[in-house]
Amino acid sequence: MEIHIGWLFPALLSTYGDRGNLTCLQRRAQWRGIACHVLPLDEKSSLKTWKKVDLFLGGGAQDRQQAIVMKNLSQAKRSILKEKIPNGVPALFTCALFQLMGAYYKTSEGKILKGLGLLDFFTVHQGQDAKRSVGNTVTEITARPLRDDLEKKLGCLPPLIGFENHGGHTHLENAQPLATVVKGSGNNGADGMEGVFYHNMIGTYLHGPLLPKNPFLADWLIEKALEHKYKAPFSLPPLDDKHADNARQAVLRRYGMVSLS
Repeated sequence: MEIHIGWLFPALLSTYGDRGNLTCLQRRAQWRGIACHVLPLDEKSSLKTWKKVDLFLGGGAQDRQQAIVMKNLSQAKRSILKEKIPNGVPALFTCALFQLMGAYYKTSEGKILKGLGLLDFFTVHQGQDAKRSVGNTVTEITARPLRDDLEKKLGCLPPLIGFENHGGHTHLENAQPLATVVKGSGNNGADGMEGVFYHNMIGTYLHGPLLPKNPFLADWLIEKALEHKYKAPFSLPPLDDKHADNARQAVLRRYGMVSLS
């Protein structure tokens, strides 16, 4: 078995440790004997390479890098994303790339950066002098079927733990949030929502990086990639995650939330 991870614009979208999400996916696949091939996706990558992807991954960046990405993302490559994701190819898009899946992003300078329009939401930066949303974050997954899948596999619903650092405020219109905020700001600091979920695509503001802090989410992404590729259900054998579990408990104890795990 094998999967191809498409890493979108790695030279531009890799701030706040988001590369760690790629390493986590690679290792957790390889430890189970699954070959994992990383395909850097940028303006130089062929359409053939983009079409091979079984799982998309992309991270955060500043306004300038987001504008470069959208300028260099050809119409043909946009079409591949807009075809694969609604058809069930899993994805994890963090911060900047999450924002670019919506209708538009209004930069800190007030410029409108048109997004892919894959989902019905928009993001507005609050301005260079505005207070950013920064700090450790704990959320409860509400998106279905993700929530149901995790409860069935794990016998419980662990919280998502991460670190947010963003000036943009995202407002979901006709889109399903990923989670509700227990600790932190989430999408906009007002409506209690965090991220977005669409088919098997996760959009989120949670860095950390996210997947090493929440290995069950990495496994879910790998399983969905395998199921879509091989057209059959998959259940990955468990790994020894005691170190990740201990780290998660330490964060939860800090906020008096041990009972949530």
